[in-house]
This record gives sequence, C-alpha cells and structure tokens, in this order.
Amino acid sequence: MVKKKRATLQDIANRVGVTKMTVSRFLRAPHSVSSTTRTKIAAAVEELGYIQNRAPAMLSKSLSKAIGVVIPSLSNQVFATLVQGIEHTTGAHGYDTLIAHTGYSAVKEEEKIAMLLSYQVDGLILSETNHTTRTLRMLERAGIPVVETMELPDTPVDMAVGLNHANVAYEVVTKMLTTGRRNIVYLAARLDTRTRLRQQGYERAMTEAGQAPMVIATEAHSSFTLGGTLLQQALTRYPQVDGIFCTNDDIAVGAMMHCKANNIDIPHRLSVVGYNALDIGQAMTPKLTSVATPRFDIGVKSAELIIAALNGDPPPQKSYDLGYTLTAGESL
Repeated sequence: MVKKKRATLQDIANRVGVTKMTVSRFLRAPHSVSSTTRTKIAAAVEELGYIQNRAPAMLSKSLSKAIGVVIPSLSNQVFATLVQGIEHTTGAHGYDTLIAHTGYSAVKEEEKIAMLLSYQVDGLILSETNHTTRTLRMLERAGIPVVETMELPDTPVDMAVGLNHANVAYEVVTKMLTTGRRNIVYLAARLDTRTRLRQQGYERAMTEAGQAPMVIATEAHSSFTLGGTLLQQALTRYPQVDGIFCTNDDIAVGAMMHCKANNIDIPHRLSVVGYNALDIGQAMTPKLTSVATPRFDIGVKSAELIIAALNGDPPPQKSYDLGYTLTAGESL
C-alpha cells in the first residue's frame, strides 16, 4: 500500500481561499472566525480528511491536551465504567485520553507508563497502587499530576480516589453475620491487591465474631465457571458453609449457577454476596446482593482532580473515599 501524504493546513487554506493562519485559528477556536468562513473551513477539513498535528504545540508548550489512563484489563466491565467516567469529564474540558492496559502486571505497567510519558501526556490516572521502583522514579521526575484510583493507598504517589476495600469487606461480612450466618467462606480469584484487601476485611470480621476464617483462593482469572468450581471446593472442604462472600460478581454469579444446577437453595441454605454490582447480578434468580462500587464517579473525580491541578488549582486533600452501597438483592 502506497502511503499517501496527509492533508496540511496549507491544503485547507488553498481550498477555501484563506490564509493558513486563519485555518489555524479556526482549529484552536472555531468561533474566532466568521460563520461563513467557519462553514467553508469545516467542509474542507471533512473533504480532505485533515488530521491535526499536535507535535508543534507539544514541543513549544510541553502540553499534549491528553491524559494517560492505565488499567489492568480491557475486558473487565469494572474498568470500562471507570474509563467512561474519566472520558465524561476529560472530553468536556477538551482533553483526550490515551488508554493502556497491563494485564495486572507491575512490570507491564512500568512499560506502559514510560510509553505514555514519551507522548508528553499532561497527567496520569492509574488503576493500581503497586508500582515498581522505576515507575515511582519516573512519576516523580515527570512532574505531572497523578491519580491512583479504585483503592486508597496509605501514601499516594500524588492523589487517590477510591474506597477502602478492607473496611467495606469488614462491614459487609459483619452484616452477613448479623443475619445468623456463622460459616462464611471467602471466594477469591486472581489475588490482586484489592482481592487481598477484601480478604483482610473478611478475616477481621470473622475473627471478631469468634469464627474461623475460611478462604478458597486461586490466582486464576475470574469467570463464571471458576465461581462454580470454587464453590464446589468450599462445599467439599467446609460442608458446614452457610454463606459465601465473593471477591467479585463473576465468582458470585458462577456460584449461584452452581447452586441452581445442584438444588442448593439461596438464601436459605446458602447466602451469597458479590462485589461490584454488575448488571448480570440483577438478572439472576434470586437477584444477587452485591457491593456497589461508584466506578463512574471515581473516574469523574479522578479526571476533575487532574484538570484542576493542570489549571493551577491543587485539591485541598490528597485522598478521596467515595464509599459504597449494598444492593437490595435477594441472595442475603
């Protein structure tokens, strides 16, 4: 395939019969030119397939009008909602987003952050808090605003927006215990930072209630099939189990499917609580009770903090806990 020459500002100017400066002014602020000229330039841009070159502005102003977003997974609905919240805000302020994913690897995150910094992003939103030494060094030297999301590290790199997963798990498991459940098992997958924090909260609630923590865990990727497998392991190892607290809704829904296939009554024989309140939980019978995390709002707040910092208006605090709610399901 022969590489074609991109349309230039001069090409548009020649087509319309104006100066290149007028076209440039239109691209920066459309309403700075007359309505007639604006219409003609817009038509020429469309016809010629013009793609704006930001390199000169990046070199002269050290600004890209882009914010880098690093997430661990492109297939996980949890992070899709987070990104939607980010772009809801960035788009309204004239910023684009550059998205990279890491597969839950701190080493891969290091590579992706280095790549995004090479594109002169104006800020970074990270969905993990476990970083390599080199990543921390790069972030410190970059001198741009950084927001860590989805959890609340004790010492944020810069700013943090999320929720305290250990406290949430503690409160939810305590609620399960108050319903009369005593033999609650925690089903965990992937064993990332947030899964381990939830385990800490679960174990604290069980220990304070005088009950022995019971955990079925695997480093495997979460799935509905895995949820059924983990529940079967729990039933075999702990036949007295009367409740399960799941690290996410994939595991919880898979466990509920296993119960349906094996005539295990929910919630009378077994209570089930999930995490993240995905829509599929509400399509289950009975409806899944789950921890609703404010992922869209976390994305919005994270982007707002980045943009405020870029505008010279640093936030009054470094960490923001946006809390959670427990859905009114029927599995508890």
